[in-house]
Amino acid sequence: MKPARSPASRRAQAVAGEGVAPHNAARSATPPSAARQPGRHDDGVAEMHADPSTLRLWLRLLACSTQIETEIRRRLRRHFGTTLPRFGYTVPVDTAAMHVERRVSATYKDLPGGQILGPTFDYTHRLLDPELAGNIEPPEPVRREPDGGHVMRVSDIIAEEGMIEPDGEMPDDHAVGDLTREPLDFPIDRDLRLQALSRGDEGFLLALGYSTQRGYARSHPFVGEVRIGEVEVELKVPELGFAVPLGRIRVTECQMVNQFKGSAKAPPQFTRGYGLVFGQSERKAMAMSLCDRALRARELGEDLTAPAQDEEFVISHCDNVQATGFVEHLKLPHYVDFQAELDLVRRMRREYGEARGAPERKEAAE
Repeated sequence: MKPARSPASRRAQAVAGEGVAPHNAARSATPPSAARQPGRHDDGVAEMHADPSTLRLWLRLLACSTQIETEIRRRLRRHFGTTLPRFGYTVPVDTAAMHVERRVSATYKDLPGGQILGPTFDYTHRLLDPELAGNIEPPEPVRREPDGGHVMRVSDIIAEEGMIEPDGEMPDDHAVGDLTREPLDFPIDRDLRLQALSRGDEGFLLALGYSTQRGYARSHPFVGEVRIGEVEVELKVPELGFAVPLGRIRVTECQMVNQFKGSAKAPPQFTRGYGLVFGQSERKAMAMSLCDRALRARELGEDLTAPAQDEEFVISHCDNVQATGFVEHLKLPHYVDFQAELDLVRRMRREYGEARGAPERKEAAE
């Protein structure tokens, strides 16, 4: 009776050709380089066959590599399987035709369409009524019946006097960029800046917007208008020749009004800062409009003195997905890098000590 053999000896025997080898073991009999160039690594292969520990290490590396490849293939299939092809762009939404749910302005008390407070928590924390702590039912809020009239933009009211710059005019031959399809190459146009700001992190934009109010961009804007509501999304189908409605989405739009002292090309007037975000997010829309106005400093001939006016700095760091990944990757092992830094600091301290000790020894000798 033959003695029982361990799994490692059976794999070694299979690799050596004494039995029928499993599929993975057969592939791992020789390294890829030896398979491509027979006769070049006979000594290394013989040594691997003679040393079971080397063979076990090789098989473990192969198993790890196979698992990694399998996981990568699985993730690629999952991600690409849920990715729909992009076959067109929707028509730019018309926020002037928005079904307004909330609309406030800090520039005019009475304006066409009126102030519409709508759903908000801006004022609830200021109402301190001790009776509400009991079982008293609060009265129903006052509601106004919709008049169905057109809610005119505040910027259009100012534009009637010619006191504000035109609203985002671009050359006829300008092609709107798409930062999801093309890498950014600074400097970039305003359309790409607005796309990046709309996708940016609210906290980052809020901090930059706050900095512009504290003297780091010399900006003192007025909230021309903040409006929240639903807009219709349409897709223009070439075969039909007209736009087809796809549905409605809720957005928040903000237009800041800034004073501009004028330049050699433009008279004194008000300028705009624009913000448009998904959902009900007034704070982000306002912060976005502040950053948009600050980033127009070069366009308007103003001095670049603040971080909020640095286009590359703002756009490159407003993506919260990139920021989160890069900061959190510091938790991953950096053992080799740290050992290299540790050795470098030790060597520099040794050289520093030798350099300091040399003058002292010279003085002692004298």
